[in-house]
Amino acid sequence: MPIDHYSAVHLAAATTRSIAEQCRLPGAMPDQAAVIASELASNLTKHARDGALYIQPLPLGGGLEILAADRGPGMPELQRCLTDGYTTTGTMGAGLGAVTRIATDFTIRTDAETGTLASARIALPDRAQAARQEVGLVCVPADREQYCGDACAVVDTDEVRTAIVIDGLGHGPHAAEAAQTALRSFHAVVDRPLTHILTAIHRSLRRTRGAAVGILRLGAERAEYCGVGNIRAVALSAQQVHHRLTGQPGVVGWNLPAPQSHYFPLGTGTTAMLHSDGIDSRWTHAPSRFLLRLPPSLLVGAVAHGHRSTRDDAAVLAARPHQRHP
Repeated sequence: MPIDHYSAVHLAAATTRSIAEQCRLPGAMPDQAAVIASELASNLTKHARDGALYIQPLPLGGGLEILAADRGPGMPELQRCLTDGYTTTGTMGAGLGAVTRIATDFTIRTDAETGTLASARIALPDRAQAARQEVGLVCVPADREQYCGDACAVVDTDEVRTAIVIDGLGHGPHAAEAAQTALRSFHAVVDRPLTHILTAIHRSLRRTRGAAVGILRLGAERAEYCGVGNIRAVALSAQQVHHRLTGQPGVVGWNLPAPQSHYFPLGTGTTAMLHSDGIDSRWTHAPSRFLLRLPPSLLVGAVAHGHRSTRDDAAVLAARPHQRHP
């Protein structure tokens, strides 16, 4: 949702409340989510340029995420801005302080050149740890499209995290049908080897227009990638991009080659990513230090907001290995 005028603040709050209800958040939680969206959107209208909110269910379920992104000029006094009562515009100054209190998890980073990124997650009490997991995703349709032909998901099983990005061929409802069919097949066999998952998705898509599919499985020290079509996998640390992989030629649902897995190490602090071709892959050529150091929940926002083609559906997913909390 572009936040390009103050009237968008009310729309952002109403939309967030509706999505929170769809996510079955009980009691006052939809209203609390609306307050978060209103405060983040209000900050965008007052202080930022080219701001937007990405409002979506939590990557691991059980709640809602409001992700704010802009293109500058950054927040030079971030810690003061997080304090209740601090204001530069003569208002009450409760904005980010209120977000910090209400959200189950709130992460924010700012940079003069890139802008500010903030992720506010509100989760059911028994899903609070899922909200704090190091995973993020953004999936958006092309401009003026009602349906999104891309899809993505992440699932934790035992000590393993498995993620998928799907790009249904073309645009519109038929591409969305292919993507959602693939997503249902993925959830049904998510605990199987990646080559088996890809084969099962291929069978499920035979009566659709087909899709490009990329799957990542993250263990404690290494990642496995299996993909067909133009879904890119990337591994990056705070210093540099370490690996760039793309899928085998073919179309899942039409002409599937014998699926092959590729493995790469995951050092401490390494983030693994998947994204569709709605994201310009040139972002990996010379990423800034600020971008490289972003946690997954904000990295997806920076990449989607800064490197998306508005003429194509786009999906980007970032994750680190599953961390069990006591």
